[in-house]
Amino acid sequence: MKGKGKKTAVLFLCCALLLTACSGGQSKGEDAGTYDENAKATITWLNILHTASPPTDTVLNKIEEKTNTDIQFSWIPDASKEERVNTALASNSLADIVTLTILDNSSVRNALKSGMFWEVEPYLDEYPNLAKISEDTRRSASIGGKLYGVPFQKDLARNGITIRKDWLDKLGLELPKTTDDLKAIAKAFTEQDPDGNGVADTTGFVDRNDLIYGAFKTLGSYFGVPNNWKVSEDGKMTPEFETQEYIDTMNFMKELFDNGYINKDFAVTAKTDQQQKFAQGKAGIYVGALFDSKNLLNMAKGVQDNMELEVVNNVTSTGSESDRAIWAANNGIGGLIAFPRSEVKDEAELKRILKFINDLMDEEVYALMTYGIEGTHYTVDADNATTITDTDLWQQEVQPLSSSRPKEYGYDIHDADPLKQKSEKLIKENAEHAVLNPAYSLDSETFTTQGSELQKIITDATYKYILGESSLEDFKASVENWKKSGGNRMIEEYEAAYKEIHS
Repeated sequence: MKGKGKKTAVLFLCCALLLTACSGGQSKGEDAGTYDENAKATITWLNILHTASPPTDTVLNKIEEKTNTDIQFSWIPDASKEERVNTALASNSLADIVTLTILDNSSVRNALKSGMFWEVEPYLDEYPNLAKISEDTRRSASIGGKLYGVPFQKDLARNGITIRKDWLDKLGLELPKTTDDLKAIAKAFTEQDPDGNGVADTTGFVDRNDLIYGAFKTLGSYFGVPNNWKVSEDGKMTPEFETQEYIDTMNFMKELFDNGYINKDFAVTAKTDQQQKFAQGKAGIYVGALFDSKNLLNMAKGVQDNMELEVVNNVTSTGSESDRAIWAANNGIGGLIAFPRSEVKDEAELKRILKFINDLMDEEVYALMTYGIEGTHYTVDADNATTITDTDLWQQEVQPLSSSRPKEYGYDIHDADPLKQKSEKLIKENAEHAVLNPAYSLDSETFTTQGSELQKIITDATYKYILGESSLEDFKASVENWKKSGGNRMIEEYEAAYKEIHS
């Protein structure tokens, strides 16, 4: 925590060299042994910005008031976070708090394992909100069995289907229960003129160039694909793409593509373009985060004012309720709120910052970071349901802070929008059927150093098969190439790590 004379609420960093601004100021450790954790603290935070510009001071001032702090943000744009964070770690140009969202990045992982950051698990139970972090969450966020920061707690499984209810009604179709239902609906949306304009200009699905957060991985859950890895009772690890269920999912996507039931350019379509196409009435099925449904409906205003949407999360390939499954993104971990030893010099200082993180998890502060200031940004009814009253102002002053919430669920205050409420209900229900990645917290040197390179082999092979550019034999040959290029070594390392933890 820096003792700076002049407050700098937000520093927008346009180049990595400016990260050194985070480490300037008065040296730490003065009176560290008697530091009062209830005293007002000046805290620097190297953070990720997911919006076009940083927040103004309006809401930030209220957060500072509630947490008894002076917060000095240094923002890194999300698009360049990997490069900028790597540079900051290499030059040790850090801050009291560092947001680390890419835990499989080799520089990040090595920095965590090197002891650069405080291990925090021994302290969590001293704070009421931090103490509630579940054992599963603590384990999933650990590296080599040690927790080097407070986990960003996200909903365990947020994905599902958003579908045009008005198109279903027009064509006399029911909501899907099975993957065959989905395919039949996609066919009807493509061939039966659901928008009634007399032109063949719609598809069933609209997807994007993302096999994880797009349609593929969620559809894979409906076919029973494991979440990245399958582990047997004796600890043998099998990558998801070596399962029949993965092939079934590829075949499903290939059939959609071959028949024109999905946008032909999905493999090169960005998320923003995907959402625009849906909002413009070009397709009727969107697979992704369930809470995207409200955004899609808002985007359609003035373009497709008659649009009615429904959200669905109970699809299987078999039609059996017992087969319901949905992959859990990063096991519900959005990264770590980490505390470098170079900046946080002693235990007393760490405890004061942990108190700040604990305070950010209070309902009042969560409301500020999510909805803003009552009467300025939103109204709330007797049931704690909120309605944003000035969207533009909310986007400027509140939205940039929302990704910094240590926890995103479990609060009384909620959105008044019926579609958002339904989405949140289904997301909560998803947790009962969530499939975790058994290797998420395990250590593999090969994954750390070659993970991205190896994954590209499988990603490219998957796309080529779906697009009809290669055969199943070609896909299996790519899997063998993955194994020879380091995949076999990765499997061995994961199995050894799993055995060590579960022995």
